[in-house]
Amino acid sequence: MATTQNTGSDTAPKKRSKTFLIVLIILLLAGGSFGITKYIHALHHEETDDAQVEANVNPVIPKISGYVTEVRVKDNQKVRKGDTLLILDNRDLKIKLAQAEAALATAESNLSIAKASTSAAHSNIATAEASVKTADAQIEAAKVNVWRTTQDYNRYANLIKDHSITQQQFEQAQAAKETAEKQLLVLQEQRAQASKQTNAVSSQSNATSTQIGLANATIKQRQIDVDDAKLNLSYAVVLAPADGIASKVNAQAGQFLQAGQATFSIVQDNDIWVVANFKETQFNDLKIGQKVIVEVDALSGHEFEATLTSFSPATGSRFALLPPDNSSGNFVKVVQRLPVKIEFTNKNDSLVKQLKAGMNVTVDVHLD
Repeated sequence: MATTQNTGSDTAPKKRSKTFLIVLIILLLAGGSFGITKYIHALHHEETDDAQVEANVNPVIPKISGYVTEVRVKDNQKVRKGDTLLILDNRDLKIKLAQAEAALATAESNLSIAKASTSAAHSNIATAEASVKTADAQIEAAKVNVWRTTQDYNRYANLIKDHSITQQQFEQAQAAKETAEKQLLVLQEQRAQASKQTNAVSSQSNATSTQIGLANATIKQRQIDVDDAKLNLSYAVVLAPADGIASKVNAQAGQFLQAGQATFSIVQDNDIWVVANFKETQFNDLKIGQKVIVEVDALSGHEFEATLTSFSPATGSRFALLPPDNSSGNFVKVVQRLPVKIEFTNKNDSLVKQLKAGMNVTVDVHLD
């Protein structure tokens, strides 16, 4: 009996040893197979889970300051480009437009007055020039009269010596000669005055012509003021800059908005992509055009096909608010990450359109 018990106890450890050995071999084979598979996969793939879905986000920013009178969009509402989002109080803008239009009308009236003055000045020039010509003709006639009366006077002066004529006849000839000479002097003075008048009217015409140029320049300035007032009035209606979905609307009726103040955003849903941040040690084998498989955490089990399309010109830390400066302080080497843009191959896929900006994804770049 004692011999039988010893035989049983020797057999049990041997069985346990064989089972342990088999399990160990299976584990080693499984671990080796898993390791080899991962090693082979790593030779042909680069992966990262530091990746997010991205989309164009357009901020809604008023271009003028004013009080909100109406909000026509709600949180998460789908909008089309050109849809009215906000309406600002435009009463003061309408007054400024009316003032600008009144100033433009005044400038146009001044131009009409300047043109009328110029036209009248031109007419006065013609009249003055005609007066000068008339005076010239009268002077020529007066010169002939002076010559004739002088000849008569000379003849009568010779005749009076012989007492061939009476003293009265001689005096009449003398008076006629003196009258003709005085008439010539008067006409010459009138001609000089007419010439001066012509020069004065010509100067006035030049001045009125300058007024026309000034009036035209004023009209252009007033027209610019009108266009500027109309443009500012149009800014009282804030329109959607693009198709998309409105974020949380941070604007209420009665709220005062400053020009350039960000209110909310429109997230475009017609074009999305992925930005993956690969370590700089992974960058060597990445190339534009490589195939990418994208897995989204929100849609586990579905693989999206995509393509690597571009690389960022700098690492992500370079675009930080306070980029690191390795030349100052104690240097600690940190592996940097380089943003890479990945675009979906089939952008019309219904599941692609369900993706939202900011979703976490995992990307697998096929290096072959």
